[in-house]
Amino acid sequence: MALRVVRLGTPRLAQEGTRIGTVRRPPRGVRKEDYAAENWFDVWLPELAPSLPLMAKAHAAATTAEWKAFTRAFRAEMAAPTPKHLLDLLATLSHGANVSIGCYCGDEAHCHRGVLRELLVACGAWIE
Repeated sequence: MALRVVRLGTPRLAQEGTRIGTVRRPPRGVRKEDYAAENWFDVWLPELAPSLPLMAKAHAAATTAEWKAFTRAFRAEMAAPTPKHLLDLLATLSHGANVSIGCYCGDEAHCHRGVLRELLVACGAWIE
């Protein structure tokens, strides 16, 4: 049992479990009933995505300093009670079930899901 961090829209891995979309907006041009069938996500959890203003800063980050400023601000958002409880829940679920979380970005190193990975490890998640 473990939690995986994946890119949404990619083929599912064996034993991936429930795929959770930690994105602010659902995929464009995809009908809601097709999200799971087209490998986007089974459950949408925008509470674990950056706020819209912060998401704009992430997309605009062109320097290492700007990216670090984004990650600090995103970590602050995730420290609020609701996101923190959700991170704790996912970490606990990873001990008894296969679960995956993801975003659309191609490069995890320049995506909020990389920060989520670190936060989940800090919460005790079993990450694959």
